[in-house]
Amino acid sequence: MIDCLLTRHTGLPRDHMGHRLSRSGRALIIEAAARVYGLDLTGRDLATDEHRRWLLPEHGRHASVAHCADFSAVAFSTGPRVGVDLQDERDRPGAMRWLGTLLGQPRPASIRDFAECEALIKASHLTKETFAGVRLPPWRPDWRPTNVGPYQVRSAALGRGMHLALAADEAAPVRWWRQPDRTADAVRTETLTLETA
Repeated sequence: MIDCLLTRHTGLPRDHMGHRLSRSGRALIIEAAARVYGLDLTGRDLATDEHRRWLLPEHGRHASVAHCADFSAVAFSTGPRVGVDLQDERDRPGAMRWLGTLLGQPRPASIRDFAECEALIKASHLTKETFAGVRLPPWRPDWRPTNVGPYQVRSAALGRGMHLALAADEAAPVRWWRQPDRTADAVRTETLTLETA
């Protein structure tokens, strides 16, 4: 089982250039574990493996975290290794051409492709330096196998130009959770969109 929590963060501080500062991945995982499972964790309860993937060893869970704009996503798994990523639609022509070429596509990559690649890197042993040769399957809802066995990906457009992607080393049911802000309770939802977060 994979649990994925999408949280909206309001009132984030900004740096001297006006960009929003996000909370640390460790803090986001600790808060999400409290909201989804009622766990009272500290930083000592989190660990990483040799590929820098997050673990909650005492609780038998893998974790992954992403943040983009005002939103964060945290995924937990009691089975497969999991990776999560959030990406927003913005102009990145050079990066999208480069990724499209790396993926063997005759066109620039999409933001969905970018999110799926980032989630796959977070779930697997791959790095940005060893990613050449990866091929993403054509999009459809639900899990899709990649050519990096046994890893699979799935993704969804959330609205407001945002895309969420998950990757795991085996297909697993996903329970979606949302929080309209970080002080609210996490609520289960059938369809994850930003319109409800």
